[in-house]
Amino acid sequence: LTDGIWAQPQDPSLAEQLVKLRQQRESILNRIHTSETRNREKKLVTEIAAIRKQIDDLADGQMVYAAATTFKSRGNFKPTQGKPRPIHLLARGNILSPGKIVEPNVPASIASKAGPFQLANQHTESDRRVALAKWITRQDHPLTWRSMANRLWLYHFGQGLVETPNDFGRMGQLPSHPALLDWLACELRDGEQSIKRLHRLIVTSNVYRQSSHTDAQNAAIDSNNRYLWRMNRRRLAAEEIRDSVLSVSGRLNLKMNGPGFYLFKLEKTAHSPHYEYHKYDPNDATSHRRSVYRFIVRSQPDPFMTTLDCADSSQSTPQRMETLTSLQALSLMNNRFTLSMAQHFAQRLQREQASLEGQVRQAITLITGRPPRPTEQQQLTAYARQFGLNNLCRLLFNLSEFVYID
Repeated sequence: LTDGIWAQPQDPSLAEQLVKLRQQRESILNRIHTSETRNREKKLVTEIAAIRKQIDDLADGQMVYAAATTFKSRGNFKPTQGKPRPIHLLARGNILSPGKIVEPNVPASIASKAGPFQLANQHTESDRRVALAKWITRQDHPLTWRSMANRLWLYHFGQGLVETPNDFGRMGQLPSHPALLDWLACELRDGEQSIKRLHRLIVTSNVYRQSSHTDAQNAAIDSNNRYLWRMNRRRLAAEEIRDSVLSVSGRLNLKMNGPGFYLFKLEKTAHSPHYEYHKYDPNDATSHRRSVYRFIVRSQPDPFMTTLDCADSSQSTPQRMETLTSLQALSLMNNRFTLSMAQHFAQRLQREQASLEGQVRQAITLITGRPPRPTEQQQLTAYARQFGLNNLCRLLFNLSEFVYID
């Protein structure tokens, strides 16, 4: 009678009864919904729509992601109200065989480096976190400052002074330059713990500003360049390549902070969401921000970034792998993102330079950071004249001089 799903009854008497019942229902509805109530309903619907529009126009409020100790119990998840719960040493890791109660502290294997931290008898969970944070950043704690200084060195030179950045223990490698590592650690610790200051110190040093050209005599002594007699040639990471392509194309949005962006179309289904990377529009201006703000799906990584050796976000990766495959060249030549940015790059050159020769000269300068050589200028201008400026930009994205730092 009400939902209209069922078919008409085959029995004529039932069909007549159904018609009468529908007429009675319509009569009841007409008595209830008078013209006054209908007008009132329309007015309320309009007011609700206006209020919802005002709510949608409000700026997003600031959000804080924090651990909570006060919440409604849900199964075995019970609120602690800020009071630490007792932690037992488990026999062979079995939760059904609890042993003695253990106190909060750092592992004994590293406690001797800076000593254990102390807590009052009556303390909260936040007191434990504060004590651990203070212990990690103690002035006399060598591990923190050494490991951080080693990481920064690794990012600039391709290998750390300690070749196992995730392991400073007995199973790790010894530093090649222990005195230098200690000096850098002290510079970081005593320089207001400023990472930017240490970056500046490293990149303005003579050892960083070396060329990557080889020397037969030095190579015979130190073929791995452990003593840095030349600069290690380093390929840009996947995120750096993407940001560089956006930068030279004139599309990089340097806006900081705020929510991230998608490099896929999110399709919600009844079971699990689908991340459709092939449906992403590379011309979407909201995605032209630095790669550090991209939304990462650990279960389904971006194929373009993965091809360029982007790290697996589900694992700790202190040092990126560098491979050289044909898929990388094909991606930088034919990926939809690359095709789109090549078009924007060409449009930028046409806006800023009138002649084809000037456009080619500026393209090479933006890509390589140097003016073109006479033979390069001649050959690439002929290429652009024959195949178009867009195709020249795709070709320049594949230059080793663009994706490598030497």
